[in-house]
Amino acid sequence: MKLVFSKFNLELISKLGLMLGLIIIIMQLFPTQNKFSYQFEIGKPWTYELVTASFDFPIYKSEHELDAEKKILLKNFVSYFKSDTNTVNNQLKKLISEQVKKTGTAPASYKYIQSKFHELYARGIISADVYQHLEQSGAEKINLILPNRHILERSLSEIYTPKTAYEAIVANAPAEIKTFDLNQYLIQNIQYDSVATENSKNEVLKNLSLTSGMVQAGERIIDRGEIVNVDNYKNLRSLKIEYDKRKASIEQTTLTTVGKAIIVSALIALFFLYLHLFRPRIYENFGNLIFLSLLVLMMVGLASLANKYEALNFYMVPFALLPIIIRVFFDSRTALFAHITSMMIISFLVDNPFQFIILQIVIGMVAVSSLRDMTQRSQLAQTALYLFLTYTFIYLSFEAISEGEIYRIHLQPIVYFAISSTILLFAYVLIYIFEKMFGLISSLTLVELTNVNSDLMIKFAEKAPGTFQHTLQVSNLATEAAKKIGANSLLVRTGALYHDIGKMRNPEYFTENQFGANNPLKEMPLEEAAKIIIGHVIYGEEIAKKSHLPEQIIQFITTHHGTSKARYFYNIYLNNNPGVTPNDALFTYPGPLPNSKETAILMMADAVEARVRSLKVYTDESISDAIEQMIDFQIADGQFKEAPISFRDVETVKKTFKEKIKNIYHTRIVYPELNRTIN
Repeated sequence: MKLVFSKFNLELISKLGLMLGLIIIIMQLFPTQNKFSYQFEIGKPWTYELVTASFDFPIYKSEHELDAEKKILLKNFVSYFKSDTNTVNNQLKKLISEQVKKTGTAPASYKYIQSKFHELYARGIISADVYQHLEQSGAEKINLILPNRHILERSLSEIYTPKTAYEAIVANAPAEIKTFDLNQYLIQNIQYDSVATENSKNEVLKNLSLTSGMVQAGERIIDRGEIVNVDNYKNLRSLKIEYDKRKASIEQTTLTTVGKAIIVSALIALFFLYLHLFRPRIYENFGNLIFLSLLVLMMVGLASLANKYEALNFYMVPFALLPIIIRVFFDSRTALFAHITSMMIISFLVDNPFQFIILQIVIGMVAVSSLRDMTQRSQLAQTALYLFLTYTFIYLSFEAISEGEIYRIHLQPIVYFAISSTILLFAYVLIYIFEKMFGLISSLTLVELTNVNSDLMIKFAEKAPGTFQHTLQVSNLATEAAKKIGANSLLVRTGALYHDIGKMRNPEYFTENQFGANNPLKEMPLEEAAKIIIGHVIYGEEIAKKSHLPEQIIQFITTHHGTSKARYFYNIYLNNNPGVTPNDALFTYPGPLPNSKETAILMMADAVEARVRSLKVYTDESISDAIEQMIDFQIADGQFKEAPISFRDVETVKKTFKEKIKNIYHTRIVYPELNRTIN
């Protein structure tokens, strides 16, 4: 059986594949080992669910308790030193040799020196620094390890330093001794033996117990709302230690992985379902889906990075980037939905998911609210400031609830909030990159395109001044109507400014650029005249592409007449040729039809402005009738059948046009002529 894949099926498979790929990558970013995901401190309330022991584990003593017991065990500990018995003979030989060189004979007091050297080195000479350290640590004895591995315990008071050894020799010594430089021959022969000392300490500390009891499996540890005291803090800390020990060898169970995968899949599926039901224009564009998926993946990836490296902190991650960027390109509702979806996924990585989700939802709300219409670059800096203040306020509120005392509030996260808010200022770079990568258009770009002092607009105004004024009027009408029905008013304004740009090619053929009764089209065959008028759409598209205008603006140029006819020439042809069937293609615009609220509004505004301009008498009734007739004719002609615009929206647009145009063509006072000359 041969399988036939329709375009719909291929699109559905592609979107399902994108969803599945996004879920798989997110699951790969999750830690692969179990994690003790609780934060707790003595004196704080337990904000999590009931915790019971899932296995037997010992209660580990605190570092303070272990240090205290170690001090008791090591109170009478004696350090080990190596004794070198050859040092005395070597130093005596060196002294005699040098004296013989100087005087030619051995010193007369050699026997005295020999006796004293053996006596001093037998007790031991140690460096002054080591001796001072031993005194400060309270040591009274040391263990001397002799070359034969025999160990002697010696009192610290019996041991010399080079200085005290010298003083012992010269005291009551012959006068000749004082002429010798004995300091250079009195060196340490006792050195600290770190290996023997540490081994001995470890033997002593073997008797130190690291635990002080056991918690049985199933035993209750703590429940929500209880204050963490010393006892349950010990139990929780012990559970964490045991959990960390086990995670090195026990990876996530299959059940845990499946559970997380189900939740992540549900969240991603709900996000795609939201786009399908409420934002079909975004959902039908596969590039938009890739863009949104990439943003979600970027946030989860940054959170995973912060979870992996201890030097980073979750509060440093600029999570508000996601709603800000989506809001710039799409709408607030989509931005907030995507943000909440991402934060719920990331909550699997944080220690306190409840506080994290509440904090980030508030941040997302502030981000999309402060960027309702991003038309100035300074708005992003203001938003970053608002987010920092919101972060700080909400965090301190949580701390006040859990701590209860000001001095116990941790202020370090506020520094992290400042770092996160500062990073948001680089959103401009990402916005520019995403515009180029995915063919999107931001509010900032639209504002730049509405600059009537740009080279293209100045050229337009010079070549076709009447058309340029027409576009300004259409822009004002369309913008006001877009605001009334909730469409993108900035996009409409920009599209309206460029919709007739093609009339720059032959401006003299269009009535708004003509002066007097001279109209060269009247001298041409009707088919040729219609072709010239229709051609301004094709020329406009060429000029727009040559000027590198965004595709969203080019759509206004190609759709503002839809598939309507050049009605003036078409009607004349029918009147002049009764009974003859005309070639409709010669009088019909190439289209396509408007496919959005914005392009539909522009079509109405363009036709209405031209129709009202042709009125001979401007009254409320004539203006209202002209608007009603023109828009009703467009509806009957099927020009809006592909645009997501309702009848209610159309009536609102009509009403807005009537109010605006009546204000434009309002009655003015006729000033009386002066009958006499004023001196």
